Amino acid sequence: MAKLCGVRLSGEARKQVDVFRQNLFQEAEEFLYSLLPQKILYLNQLLQEDSFNVADLTSLRAPLDIPIPDPPPKDDEMETDKQEKKKEVPKCGFLPGNEKVLSLLALVKPEVWTLKEKCILVMTWIQHLIPKIEDGNDFGVAIQEKVLERVNAVKTKVEAFQTTISKYFSERGDAVSKASKETHVMDYRTLVHERDEAAYDELRAMVLDLRAFYAELYYIISNNLEKIVNPKGEEKPSMY
Repeated sequence: MAKLCGVRLSGEARKQVDVFRQNLFQEAEEFLYSLLPQKILYLNQLLQEDSFNVADLTSLRAPLDIPIPDPPPKDDEMETDKQEKKKEVPKCGFLPGNEKVLSLLALVKPEVWTLKEKCILVMTWIQHLIPKIEDGNDFGVAIQEKVLERVNAVKTKVEAFQTTISKYFSERGDAVSKASKETHVMDYRTLVHERDEAAYDELRAMVLDLRAFYAELYYIISNNLEKIVNPKGEEKPSMY
């Protein structure tokens, strides 16, 4: 069996990898020392806005331009199944989404994407700092792996937010579709409004969680930064 050797890169390829590594470390440093605390402050300010502190959720309801059919005349009530003629359902026009919810989504969605990308950045950065596996003091490596685990857990939770947002459009679309087809059933109209109100609660909770996630990243990384960048206790930290 052939003996496995280390990966050998050409001079040009090695330079490109080194450039990527340097850019990665620089981007991670900018995130940790600049963007991360800024995000905590921004999300905290966002939660103080009136749009995220609506007390009366019924004010979020969007008008549904769906005609309500007239009640059938008394003569029609006596018709048998064979005599009954199929009534034409009143047609409705274009049904827009809830502008108030959509405006909040326009604020929250970019924040969800940003945190997901930054989690990937931090994970990649830490992975590049993990030293060669060998006998000796591996306490620092264990800390790196624990931080990686926590960051990945945050990333997984943030990805669930994206699913929640997509699910809102799907569920609201179904409710609007039913309301436009079964125009005489008022519960379907109410269902649309209930979905919008639930979406507002979910979006506010997302912002609260995003702020908490950034604070968690700041806490766990800053408290363990020395072991993350210098797991073996070398004189020259790996980050630099």
